Amino acid sequence: MSTELIYSDATKLAELIRTREVSPVEVMKAHLDRIEVVNPKVNAIVTIAEDALKSAREAEAAVHRGDELGPLHGVPFTVKDSIDTARVQTQRGTPIFKGRTPDTDATSVARLKKAGGILLAKTNLPEFSYGIESDNLLTGRTNNPWNLDLTPGGSSGGESAAIAAGMSPLGLGTDLAISLRGPAAHTGIVSLKATHGRVPMTGIWPREPRRFWHVGPMARSIRDLSLAFSLLVGPDGQDGYSSSAIPFDYGIGSSNKGALRVGWLVEPGFGSVDREVAATVEAAAEALKQFGHTVESVRVPALERDFALDVFSRLHVLEMKPEFVKTTTGRSEDEIGDMGRFMLSLPDTPAADYIDAVQAAERLKDGYAEYFQKYDVLLTPVLPTPSFKHGQKELLINGQTVDIMNIMSATSPLNVTGLPSVSIRFGTSHDGMPIGVQIVGNWQAESAILHVASLLEQVSPVRDLHPNL
Repeated sequence: MSTELIYSDATKLAELIRTREVSPVEVMKAHLDRIEVVNPKVNAIVTIAEDALKSAREAEAAVHRGDELGPLHGVPFTVKDSIDTARVQTQRGTPIFKGRTPDTDATSVARLKKAGGILLAKTNLPEFSYGIESDNLLTGRTNNPWNLDLTPGGSSGGESAAIAAGMSPLGLGTDLAISLRGPAAHTGIVSLKATHGRVPMTGIWPREPRRFWHVGPMARSIRDLSLAFSLLVGPDGQDGYSSSAIPFDYGIGSSNKGALRVGWLVEPGFGSVDREVAATVEAAAEALKQFGHTVESVRVPALERDFALDVFSRLHVLEMKPEFVKTTTGRSEDEIGDMGRFMLSLPDTPAADYIDAVQAAERLKDGYAEYFQKYDVLLTPVLPTPSFKHGQKELLINGQTVDIMNIMSATSPLNVTGLPSVSIRFGTSHDGMPIGVQIVGNWQAESAILHVASLLEQVSPVRDLHPNL
């Protein structure tokens, strides 16, 4: 029964709890036991919430009393360690914040708790939540559950690894340029980066700048993403970017969506893409035809004119560096890791380059707007390559050597433009590693991309595969 519980999705667990087939305490203990066995190998969990079992007992009592139950009643969830959790350490992957314990929950955490979810643990990340690997001086390195020698990605790599390894059914991560979708693709789970501002960033470092930052759900199923997003969405009166109260239709997979116009793109616009990844994207596109959708290969000229990763870099370095300077000033050298040193060493973007990057960002937004006049959805790679060894500085893709930062080439355009996207596994590399595809939608079109993701989930050749740990 415990094996079934640790690989059930959150929706199923909530149903089992509501129907009294299993208790919240049993569910919590199953996940705590799994953490005890697996986490020493994976190092995804960095802090257990001390009152997790107590909260599970309270949830069990509520079931027995016949109380009205929330949609996540009694279901454990985990949270990336850059997201504030009341009375549970939030250390941001750095000795500078060692032992830091917030008094209040981030808005996103509070909303999952209000729905009956129970905070189980905090998960690992890079220093300051910056980096494509989840490794830091304080809590160490997270390994990919599918191959411990490889990375689960970053910056929400601890969260993705925890879910993939059966230590958590549902979690919260953040995304600056790759950090929800990349780790999901590395580890074979699903994630949603919603339209910028749809989910408030209140209670998450850094408070500013927030222009490219997102917080969102990571899970084992598309229906869990949809449920979690329906609970997370909407303004909180504190995050000025989160001003839209447009409701979310989460009738995913329903037949009333009608025929959609789907374009798929591998190259050009993202640089070199591994052949196995390209084949997976094409296979996903072909799979959608059986549902009656119009599917065709496309190009997005704006992506060819302005390389979004370069645009992102020129904008964000200038905006973020003051926060790094403020946070590290007066701290000892041994408290600052490689990412902190790297950010501090970067030269400021010249004003002319910054202005050019701002204008390029607008061109990219216009380019996607033009694309979505003709199509409903865009299907792309998440990553140009499957997972790779820890500490790599370069990638070899189709015989071409590229800088490791190119791993963000297909995800960063969606942070520059703010458009929503889902990451879902749809393939496997020759050496057994997950390969994901990215489903991109128009502004606030989360229901469309979750619907398409749910269709791919139904016909996925890799559904219900789990790491052998």
